[in-house]
Amino acid sequence: MGHRYRHFCLEERCEIARLQAKGASIRQIAAAMDRAPSSVARELKRNSGKQVGYKPAYANERARARRWSGSKLDRDQSLRERVLSQLASGWSPEQVAGRSRQQQTGSIGVETIYRFIYAQIARHNDFSWRNYLPRAKAKRGWRGQRGGSPALHMAERVPVNQRPAAAGDRRSAGHWEADLMAFQRNRQNILMLHERTSRVLLGALLPSKQANVVNTDRFLALIAAYNHTPRKCLDWKTPAEAFSNDLLHFERVSTFPHARE
Repeated sequence: MGHRYRHFCLEERCEIARLQAKGASIRQIAAAMDRAPSSVARELKRNSGKQVGYKPAYANERARARRWSGSKLDRDQSLRERVLSQLASGWSPEQVAGRSRQQQTGSIGVETIYRFIYAQIARHNDFSWRNYLPRAKAKRGWRGQRGGSPALHMAERVPVNQRPAAAGDRRSAGHWEADLMAFQRNRQNILMLHERTSRVLLGALLPSKQANVVNTDRFLALIAAYNHTPRKCLDWKTPAEAFSNDLLHFERVSTFPHARE
């Protein structure tokens, strides 16, 4: 009957890190913890980061990720390909999950998507997987932001609380917000129009001597991607769908007299 391997717990990993910081060798660490030197060596090799070294919390996350048996995205290839394609298009995990519930096609949870992405990072030590996430973070958690919006420093700025009351609750269609954005790089000026009810976005590059067709195509592609990304506030419809289904209703009225009977 062979010896059963016992995984290191978080407390033991803290002890390994403490002894290693004091300069103890692998054999000394193993003797102090009543563990085999090969087990300690394997733990340090498998769960150390190239940049952070051996950290107990990081080592614990990597070990748990390897023991994870997999999720729905591991088992269902077609669902995995669809989710990754949507993430690569700029959708957030919440938008992917919400759209799947709305269309009732392979429902997936937000947490499942996040766990899958971070598990790939931990399993393969491949941080390029973080690019599937909106903030492209290798670890979860909020990051503080410095400064504030440049709009706060604009001269003669009119605050949004002074907009007409009919446009405030987004129930009345046809109210547009316009914003002119100027970029120092390439000296480009962009006019953006945003319909408040459907959230549809229109944009145009203003004429410039340095206009670039390749840039103009990229800009239009970004606008199209925005309008075809589902929104939680629209019950996971896209702005284009909301604009087309809810706003574009025209009644045909003839300007000619009725035909004589």
